[in-house]
Amino acid sequence: QVQLVESGGGLVQAGGSLRLSCAASGSAFSLYAMEWFRRAPGKEREFVAAIRWSLRFTYHADSVKGRFTISRDNAKNTVYLQMNSLKPEDTAVYYCAAVRDRLATTPAQVNYWGQGTQVTVSS
Repeated sequence: QVQLVESGGGLVQAGGSLRLSCAASGSAFSLYAMEWFRRAPGKEREFVAAIRWSLRFTYHADSVKGRFTISRDNAKNTVYLQMNSLKPEDTAVYYCAAVRDRLATTPAQVNYWGQGTQVTVSS
């Protein structure tokens, strides 16, 4: 089992920045990748970014590419999402996710979820 705990959400003005953190505990060493998803009001949960646990490989959704950056600190079992140039449409609950076998781009493919952290971007 893997437990995920997010932190770092909050309220920010458009154009601002936030950094989300996700600490993994339990059998984190067995994970294939860590990811971020988000769910905006009235919308379904969507993929944001992914990072392999053991390789320097990252993948970002087109909607955040160039503005968001996923990174990790293996020593701390922690993954980060640096969010710059935030827009009101980035307002959502952001979820940390973990997968055992392959990258997930849909919620159904995710093995573990964090509890979510709210990000609100005001115009």
